[in-house]
Amino acid sequence: MGRQRGGRAASTPRRVKTTDAAKGPVEGLYDIDTGTCELVKDRYLPDGWVLEVNGVPSSHIDLSDPTLLEFEYMRWIALLVESRFATGTRLRALHLGGGACTMARYFAAVYPDARQVVVEIDGRLAELVREWFDLPRAPLLRIRVGEARAVLTGLSDDSRDLVVRDVFAFDRTPVALTTVEFTRHARRVLSPGGIYVVNCGDTRDLTTARREAATIGSVFEHLAVIADPAMLKGRRYGNIIIAGSDTPLSDTPSLARELLGGAVPAHLWDDTQVRRFAAGSRVIDDSEAPVRKSGTPVDAGTNGKTQGLHES
Repeated sequence: MGRQRGGRAASTPRRVKTTDAAKGPVEGLYDIDTGTCELVKDRYLPDGWVLEVNGVPSSHIDLSDPTLLEFEYMRWIALLVESRFATGTRLRALHLGGGACTMARYFAAVYPDARQVVVEIDGRLAELVREWFDLPRAPLLRIRVGEARAVLTGLSDDSRDLVVRDVFAFDRTPVALTTVEFTRHARRVLSPGGIYVVNCGDTRDLTTARREAATIGSVFEHLAVIADPAMLKGRRYGNIIIAGSDTPLSDTPSLARELLGGAVPAHLWDDTQVRRFAAGSRVIDDSEAPVRKSGTPVDAGTNGKTQGLHES
């Protein structure tokens, strides 16, 4: 879920039979495992496309430029990561939430030796994204079809440098992906100096963001928040980036300056400011997450459909 810098042309979607989908993007409405997705041409960019999943903007991708990030929150994540890891780093990244793999495609361009896994619950969407967009192949970029929590909990300790959580069921992140138990698994799989980054969508009251910050802050020693001033002041619905690490996240002077650039300037809050923001908010735990008959928390918006684990 995100806001684009520019607008796009209104469209009357036509339903495209997925069995007839050609290689490369074709504008229209597609049936996927968890509902529908719509692929819309960006009228401002010749090679730009917007992917909406169940009516919610999910991703923007430019076929000619993998480093172009039209959703501002993705640009903020990129700047944060680049402030920590030099471009020659063989970055080990886990993306929880796939969409069009925009963020993974960006990091593949900036970190050519990166090894990335994108976890996407919708198997048909993963197939379509592979057909439509020029994505690096394994082992550089694997798309793993499965549930984010199930995949995360099965990973080895110290096996990733970066974990990005960008999962939405319609316009909300499933509760089971926000809990302290889930966050501990993210901390466990990160190597020393690694970063856990979440895209938190919230309303004007900022209750969700405060509770997510409190939860992440109960697991990680250092926090940072990135968002535009209107969002931080509770003036609109939108995205707040919350990050946790075992080392300071806001100690690079250039990061704050770079975040002020772009069409939507953002502010960077350091650990002290984030903990003040989260003060008094209750940590989220698994008791708040819906539970399946098996006793494990429900961790994605599947419309009742459970996906098996496989990679493409």
